[in-house]
Amino acid sequence: MDRRSLLLNPPNGPNKNLASNGKRPANGDEGDVSMSDDDDLPLSQTVSKSEPVATHPRNLKRKKPVYAESSSDDDTPLASSPAKAKHGATGAASTSARSNRSNETSVKSEATSASSDDEVPISRKANGFAKKPPKKKLKEESDFDASDNDNSPIASRKSVSSRKRKVESQSDDDKPVPVKKPAPKPRAKKVKKEEDASGSDTPKPKSRATTTGKGGASGAPPKKSRKKKDKEEEEEAVFKWWEADATGDGSVKWQTLEHNGVIFPPQYEPLPQHVKMKYNGKDVNLPPAAEEVAGFYAAMVETDHAQDATFNKNFFEDWKIVMKKDPPLDGTKIASFKLCDFRPMYEYFEAEKAKKKAMSAQEKKDAKKAKDELEAKYITCLLDGRKEKVGNFRVEPPGLFRGRGDHPKKGALKFRVRPEDITINIGKDAPIPVPNMPGTWRAVTHDNTVTWLANWTENVNNNHKYVFLAAGSSLKVNVLLQNHVDRIRQNYTRDLKSKVMADRQRATAMYFIDKLALRAGNEKGEDEADTVGCCSLRCEHVTLELPNFIIFDFLGKDSIRYYKRVDVEPQVFKNLRIFKENKNDDDNLFDRVNTSSLNKHLTTEMKGLTAKVFRTFNASSTFQRLLDEEDLSSATQQEKLNAYNKANRMVAILCNHQRSAPKTHDQSMEKMRHKHRSLKYERMKLRHALFNLDPKYKKKKKFADDESDIEDDWIVAYEEELKAKEIERAEKKFAKDNEKLVEEGKQAQPAKVLKERLQAIEEDFERLADERGSKKAALKKDKTAEKLEEAIDKLSEKIKGFALQIEDRDAGKEVALGTSKINYLDPRITVAWCKTHDVPLEKLFSKTLLVKFPWAMQAEEDWKF
Repeated sequence: MDRRSLLLNPPNGPNKNLASNGKRPANGDEGDVSMSDDDDLPLSQTVSKSEPVATHPRNLKRKKPVYAESSSDDDTPLASSPAKAKHGATGAASTSARSNRSNETSVKSEATSASSDDEVPISRKANGFAKKPPKKKLKEESDFDASDNDNSPIASRKSVSSRKRKVESQSDDDKPVPVKKPAPKPRAKKVKKEEDASGSDTPKPKSRATTTGKGGASGAPPKKSRKKKDKEEEEEAVFKWWEADATGDGSVKWQTLEHNGVIFPPQYEPLPQHVKMKYNGKDVNLPPAAEEVAGFYAAMVETDHAQDATFNKNFFEDWKIVMKKDPPLDGTKIASFKLCDFRPMYEYFEAEKAKKKAMSAQEKKDAKKAKDELEAKYITCLLDGRKEKVGNFRVEPPGLFRGRGDHPKKGALKFRVRPEDITINIGKDAPIPVPNMPGTWRAVTHDNTVTWLANWTENVNNNHKYVFLAAGSSLKVNVLLQNHVDRIRQNYTRDLKSKVMADRQRATAMYFIDKLALRAGNEKGEDEADTVGCCSLRCEHVTLELPNFIIFDFLGKDSIRYYKRVDVEPQVFKNLRIFKENKNDDDNLFDRVNTSSLNKHLTTEMKGLTAKVFRTFNASSTFQRLLDEEDLSSATQQEKLNAYNKANRMVAILCNHQRSAPKTHDQSMEKMRHKHRSLKYERMKLRHALFNLDPKYKKKKKFADDESDIEDDWIVAYEEELKAKEIERAEKKFAKDNEKLVEEGKQAQPAKVLKERLQAIEEDFERLADERGSKKAALKKDKTAEKLEEAIDKLSEKIKGFALQIEDRDAGKEVALGTSKINYLDPRITVAWCKTHDVPLEKLFSKTLLVKFPWAMQAEEDWKF
């Protein structure tokens, strides 16, 4: 069903592709913004995805890059992708194949190395069929140097007469011997033995990383003192899950589960009759359905989105489809976007915002209380009899998809989610929750092997939305990689020279995921944003520069550009040259690897291991290393905070956590610079007062230098600003004092009192004007020279700290620090660092994060990741 049909007849369940049990099917989509996409799923529930490597070939071949001459035979691939077939008469068939791609219900994953297919590199496929390669001259085996053959995959040869594939497998002497069945890989057995030797597939944390409390491994709570016993009996019992045994097999997540479902946004309320959008200068009477969509756009007319051609085009197309079903009541035919004027609606929305801002403190408090009471029952659930917090239990309201970067669907209409769209997961004996709007749930399941409470699928990108327990709940247990990472790195380093093309490509992809923290990536449809990850990189995304430099340039998740020039291992560089041979720009770089096969291989290395775990592990290990490199023994608190934020910023850059600079950034920075100058003005006045007290201080270097960035014009303007504030403060105080006197039944102060106060202010600022340029100043209260010196020193420290704040704020304007801090960095690193350097944790963690990471608070100051 196309987008037009969906808008005209939105289905009651965009989750039709979910099974009746509510489990998420394999899906190759990687949407723009998702409440919980695959990267955010708990590791025990991550669904392996199988997707075809499918894009249509082009007629044009890119020019073969010119490299320096090399005498090593491993620079010439023995196994490479077949040359591209010419398009000719097959073009129509290819187009037809692509159009049928959406009808495929399942696609086989790339075969493992035990399959003969693994030893034959393929081109990009259309509808699952490889293109027929033309005949090409095989490299003579006499050129092959046995001493250096571990740097090239085994050649895949085709018999001209039968055109059947013949497989060459590894033998002890590295000579290619054709066999009917490939022998199982010896390395796989080795991994199995290593896993068996460990005694369990579940990784054990290092002794220094343990968070088990005094209760030990059994999870028994520590004994409580009698002083606290009575008090704690009155409080609600807290389940310290981080002290409990978490070494289960990960299959059954709960025994009983009871919750109240999700809360839906309120229904649309039509605008007042006098608020109408205009078309060609005339009011348009829209029905509620069309008016609601118009309102989504009207609220954004002053944003950058409304200036975006793609955003406007998608909105107008979807809005016209809505108006076909619900046309204007006055018969207006809206055919041109340029003739639409949404400003009357925008002005109404702005007036309503202003009214909310103008509400009294009591009115705001009452509104918040009513909201809290409405949401109270959704905040928690009962999991195995324990009260646990629920994550995002609010259903997102309808609106316009904003996207990020150059997303092709930005501006598209997001449908209103209804109960008929949502699958609820709950215990068998638990009462089924009642929706807070008319309708019935799409399905109710009782699956205790998953941890989501509800799910549905949004219509723009077909992303699956999940409601999980909150991040601080007992089911959010991180997988530890420390005990396995060295072995895994040794394995993929060895496979960088594997004679099996699939293994070599997989090892190279793992190198990038490990060293560069790339996302794994999935195949995308033609109507989706052209975002890629490691496994879906195309040749055009990677440029090689001698001797060993690689330039990555592609759109990552959320259409954020990833551009980096990196120095790689020589073998990795050679591998990329091999992978790019005989390929077009739009061909997959890794044509033998996809996300499913990669994650499947990772689980053989360590249970629960995915590319996401590698990203989080590298983020935390890099963060710990960067913090340890800083010598903060004599640093001020602001210098310590800057060092922490700098390390956080480097991790965010590693993970490509970018953002657009806030619109108010320049304005905010100017305010900070103004405050910085005002602090320097205060120090200047203290210095001048010290000079007035004892001229000999002028000769001291510590006090002699004037404030370099304070000009005379700025001083005049600043003093006028101070004068206006003083007058306003005096008038407000006078009015407040009189109100209080009247309430107490006393007589109010006469107007002459205010007049006298204002006169005193005028005289003070006349004195300041006379002091300009004299390097002398008189203070309202006399101070000794020692007191003035002490005040200047304190102010100097404050100025230095504020300058560091300005530097830190400006450096992070295009980096999303929160993403890595919340989702990637082990919070125990921050807790231990704060204890070591005597920095209040509240300076780095908000109240929300303090609640989210209760288990991390147990970390000692010497804890290291």
